[in-house]
Amino acid sequence: MSNSQRKYILAIDHGTGGPKSAIVSTQGEVLEWAFQEVSLHVEKGGAVEQDPDDWWKAILKTSKQVIDNSRVSVDDIVGVCNTSQWSGTVAVDKDGNHLMNSIIWMDTRGSKYIEKFYKSLIQVSGYSLSKILKWIKRTGGGPSQSGKDPIAHILWIKNELPEIYNKTFKFLEPQDFINAKLTGKYAASPVSIHLHWVTDIRDINNVKYSKKLIKGLKIDPQKLPEIKSSIDILGPLKNNVADELGLNRGVKVVVGAPDVPSATVGSGAVNNYEAHIYIGTSDWLTCHVPHKKTDLTHNMASVPSAIPGRYIIGNEQEIAGGALSFLRDNILYHKDELLKEEAVPDVYKIFDRIVENVPAGSNNLIFTPWLIGERTPIEDHTIRGGLYNLSLEMTREHIIRAIFEGVAYNIRWLFMYIEKFVQKWKMKENPSMTKQDIIIPELNIIGGGAQSNIWCQIFADVLNRNIKQVSNPIQANARGAAFIGSVGLGYLKWDEIQRCCEISNIFTPNPENREVYDKLFKEYLNIYKIMRKPFKRLNE
Repeated sequence: MSNSQRKYILAIDHGTGGPKSAIVSTQGEVLEWAFQEVSLHVEKGGAVEQDPDDWWKAILKTSKQVIDNSRVSVDDIVGVCNTSQWSGTVAVDKDGNHLMNSIIWMDTRGSKYIEKFYKSLIQVSGYSLSKILKWIKRTGGGPSQSGKDPIAHILWIKNELPEIYNKTFKFLEPQDFINAKLTGKYAASPVSIHLHWVTDIRDINNVKYSKKLIKGLKIDPQKLPEIKSSIDILGPLKNNVADELGLNRGVKVVVGAPDVPSATVGSGAVNNYEAHIYIGTSDWLTCHVPHKKTDLTHNMASVPSAIPGRYIIGNEQEIAGGALSFLRDNILYHKDELLKEEAVPDVYKIFDRIVENVPAGSNNLIFTPWLIGERTPIEDHTIRGGLYNLSLEMTREHIIRAIFEGVAYNIRWLFMYIEKFVQKWKMKENPSMTKQDIIIPELNIIGGGAQSNIWCQIFADVLNRNIKQVSNPIQANARGAAFIGSVGLGYLKWDEIQRCCEISNIFTPNPENREVYDKLFKEYLNIYKIMRKPFKRLNE
């Protein structure tokens, strides 16, 4: 297809750190992108908020940048699709104005109301047995005791800020709030609304609100948005937004999906059991699956995919690349009052060079990346990170490599249960398979951490699987949003996406490292078993 025939999507990747806007072809080629950081407001007591005005200003700024710099004719920009951080809450009035800061996915203030909701005579791990079974039957999961789900945010607002609750016309996910700013219309997708845990997903082709679940939570169902498909056209851009961005009036906005499901599409691993790892501040490991299923013990379940009529495995681990940011900002380059401020270099490239020269296993030093607790494969908000087996002969080089490896051990911990989750289905579809066969032989890798070749090799060695580095991995979310928009507008089909995702490198396991990593992973699991009780005493 010649450049004059190509069409483009304005893809907005609205993450916790701030939005990235990109001009992406309908075939997934990222031409131009720009990022604007957005502040995080953290206070004692579990409050973590962001100002939606900051989001919107940054989205307008970065979108105008890429439209102006891409040298693409605005006549060829045919759609807008946004993917946002998930599990947040924006309370808006009838005019679409937000009534307070957004409560985002890290906020835990609503936990006491979830705890109260689950109180009963028969409880399992703090959950009411009768209630959680009712929830799992319909949604695959249920409101987390952590208080990080939007339903906990809504209950907190209802109880702590009743005047805001009463004024609220709709409670919107960040994804759906940005869409409302773009179009003036309020809607959620089966994907964006899912973590409210009030939709019945048993028929994945007809996801709808469950009146029983909403009634049980005692919230007003009228305050929830209508549900549309992720590939539905929500509407045209509002004229004033089109004019400010410099786009043609009438450009269509596709509903889209939040970050995890969009990245799943953008990773190119769109067929059942084709898995990918995302390494950003946090991490996840997921794949499409054919049926609804819940692994309550390991806190993961089938959830709606951005591809209508499909499921993916829902899970997330709290800290991955965030451990390197912690090392940079809190230890190596912390702006202590007694020290002069100094420019912070691009430490991630320096880290890579250091790690390449440290032997596998970091001299038996083990790092646990549980800096704010963990979600999967265990839900434990009191466990914490640490360095184990630190000794005088070690240097910061060992510590840095141990952080890379510790994140890989954490993902291997999750990967064990992902393979178990899909094993029966895959064996049924492949009768020649046995339980000894490898269930998932290779994984695509995306996100900022996937730019590190040495980290990709560590993942291959620790997981003992081939790791396929997707080209331009940091843009997987934006590329996924563009793919969803392209399908919605009729420029692409789902089965064409895999060929649109180029693989830049394939990392194969180094057999020389097998013994050391198997040994250290076993000790990694032992650390959790031994330390979970002391952590609970220290942090509960």
